[in-house]
Amino acid sequence: MRVGELSEEQLLARIIPRLPAGTDTLLGPGDDAAVIRAADGRFVVSTDVLVEERHFVRAWSTGADVGWRAAMQNLADVAAMGARPTSLVLSLVLPDDVEVDWVLDLTDGLAQACGPHGVGVVGGDLSGGPAIVAAVTVHGDLAGRAPVLRSGARPGDVVVHSGVLGHSAAGLELLRAQGPTAGGGSADEAAFVRAYRRPDPPLTDGPAAAGAGATAMMDVSDGLLKDLGRIARAAGVSIDLRTRDLGPALDELDVVAQACDASALGWVLTGGEDHGLVATFPAGAAYPAGFRRIGVVGPAVGGGGEEGSEEAPDGGPRVTLDGAAAPVGGSGWDHFGSS
Repeated sequence: MRVGELSEEQLLARIIPRLPAGTDTLLGPGDDAAVIRAADGRFVVSTDVLVEERHFVRAWSTGADVGWRAAMQNLADVAAMGARPTSLVLSLVLPDDVEVDWVLDLTDGLAQACGPHGVGVVGGDLSGGPAIVAAVTVHGDLAGRAPVLRSGARPGDVVVHSGVLGHSAAGLELLRAQGPTAGGGSADEAAFVRAYRRPDPPLTDGPAAAGAGATAMMDVSDGLLKDLGRIARAAGVSIDLRTRDLGPALDELDVVAQACDASALGWVLTGGEDHGLVATFPAGAAYPAGFRRIGVVGPAVGGGGEEGSEEAPDGGPRVTLDGAAAPVGGSGWDHFGSS
């Protein structure tokens, strides 16, 4: 059965029973809007979108994979503020010829991502259109804490990361080279393809970092260089990554990178969509066990900067590797400049 053979209400009648209610949901789907508990008196909100053929290819991912990714990339944004995600809504654009089973599979992927974290999928919208578009808006609870902003990093802080680096980029490279059957060559290859299809961000590490005194934090969605560059500009600082600290991440990727004639360092520095968390802490502070040191924060540097560094257009705040420009092309994903 195709989407075009059902009315909106008939399709929703198949979708809604598959969605998790969430632990903070007071009123779920069925009215004009949902009602979510916000005991803190504030809530965190973020939104993101997945567009077919730009962010995902149906030949490479199941509907459940797309639903999982749509949820996780948003849940990670909330965690990066130091909040616990509580609920999300999904707006879905569907061509008439999409199979209903694919849509229900996407719904199941949302549920698989959200249910274990107590996150409710509490509503949204359906529309017809020329390509599949999944737009998710997520809400989160700060539990009485101040939000952790990008602008809080200070010279002398250490830079730490939780999650994986470069795994999704490696998986994407394998899919480009091998097609839908990618990942069959080794356990590592299978893990990287899975990381692309179903990123698994360390959501609980966000609130843990906030509670431990993180001065700045964000999720790594567009690449480590690009996202740390955003912290550097927001805080008016420079950030220097250390190759020796990135060693474990490079070692994880090395064999597959060589097989793909690619750069493990390039994947670590510019590969996005792992949705790990990068944070800064005062020197000597005890950060949560899930985080690993990868660099240090310094004062902003004047001048035009070096080619390949991630910095403001007029110089100043920037991200370097071992004190110099990173020896990789580009700095990460850009929705309008990347192909």
